[in-house]
Order: sequence, then C-alpha cells, then structure tokens
Amino acid sequence: MPEVTSSTDDGPTRLRVAQCLLSHGASTAAQLAARLDLTPAAVRRHLDALLAQGLIEPREQRIVGQRRRGRPARVFVLTDSGRDQFEHSYDALAAEALRYLHQTGGDEAVKAFARYRLGALEERYRSVLEGVESFEERARLLAQALTDDGYAASVSSSPTGEQMCQHHCPVAHVAGEFPQLCEAETELFADLLGTHVQRLATIAHGDGVCTTHLPKASMMELSKAPTPERVSS
Repeated sequence: MPEVTSSTDDGPTRLRVAQCLLSHGASTAAQLAARLDLTPAAVRRHLDALLAQGLIEPREQRIVGQRRRGRPARVFVLTDSGRDQFEHSYDALAAEALRYLHQTGGDEAVKAFARYRLGALEERYRSVLEGVESFEERARLLAQALTDDGYAASVSSSPTGEQMCQHHCPVAHVAGEFPQLCEAETELFADLLGTHVQRLATIAHGDGVCTTHLPKASMMELSKAPTPERVSS
C-alpha cells in the first residue's frame, strides 16, 4: 500500500481500512468503525486520505426493500488502483499458462507467444523512433518509451555505443522460468535500432538490473566486419 500520511502510525491502520473494504466490499464509515474497533472520526480521517489518493470512491448505498426517509448513507469501495495495491496471483497464472503452452506446443510456441506479446509495443515504439536519424537519440527515445511503460529505463554512452538499463521488469518472475520473454524483447530492440544488441544482465536471472549493450554499428556493417580468422590470415 503506498504511503498516504505524514504519520508513521497511520499507515498500518489505513491498510486495515483498505483490507476491510477488500474483504467485505461496499461499506459505510460506521460499518468499518465497528469491524475495526475504531471511532467513526478515525475511520473518516483514513477514508479521506484514501479518497485523496484515488484508492477508494464513494457510492450511494443500495437499499433492499422499503426505503427509509432521508438521504441514504454513503458507502465506500476500492477503485481499480486500490485493488492493485494488493498482491495478485497473476504471475502464477501466467507461468502456469506458459507451462501448458510449452507442453502442448513446445519451445517454438512459447517463442511465438513472446513475440506476439510485444507486437503492440513494437508498433508504438516504431512510431516514436520514426524519422530520427541520430542513433544516440533513438536509444534515448526507446528508453523513454520503455520508462513510460513501467520499465524505468535509462541510457548511457560508451565508446562503442549506448548501454541501456531497465531498473524494473513487470514480468521478471515469469521470465526467470521462460527466458523466451527476454529473448523476444532483445530481438525487438535489435529490430527497432537496426543493430545487433547484446543482453549483458537480466533481473529475471538474479541481476539487479536488465542491461543491454546497443552498438552503434548497424547489423549490415557488423555482418561485413572481418572475423578473427580473417584477420589472422
């Protein structure tokens, strides 16, 4: 749960309020106070903070049967952002689905899925890089696009090219078992930048950051470069 108060004592209680909404669904402030053994004033203070962060939203209470006089009490529910603060089993589900895909279709089926997953990103990233000639600028724009998608990417220059670091990987847990996800991403970078990129480290395999070397030479130039055997001859 994100930090939402200036008091370190409020965090755990505020989390309890959110967890109560997760468990019981739409609830009034009075219901929350009774379940959590808090005063109504304390509950309202926590609800105000959660509302300010967009983690909950108020709704009009649904009345079953005859409606009483007066305005119905407000109930509070978690928003999608609020639900996202709690752990999900998405990683386990994704890994299970890929295991089934591997069992039924083999390694090529997993590779095909990995490429398919990046299809939408490829189209969007290609439009960002379109018309940009400078290799350094293309690398920078790609890193910015990745950052916008949650990868926290950055680039730094080296004598032979650029080095891109991704400080976050949304699929790291699954990619640890299925490296095809990382391989497809590396292929995408190479295709977008027109150079033979090299993965130096990945979060999925225990490194602190995903590091990719982006050489300035194009794939065509690299293919024409002399091999060590040719140099010795």
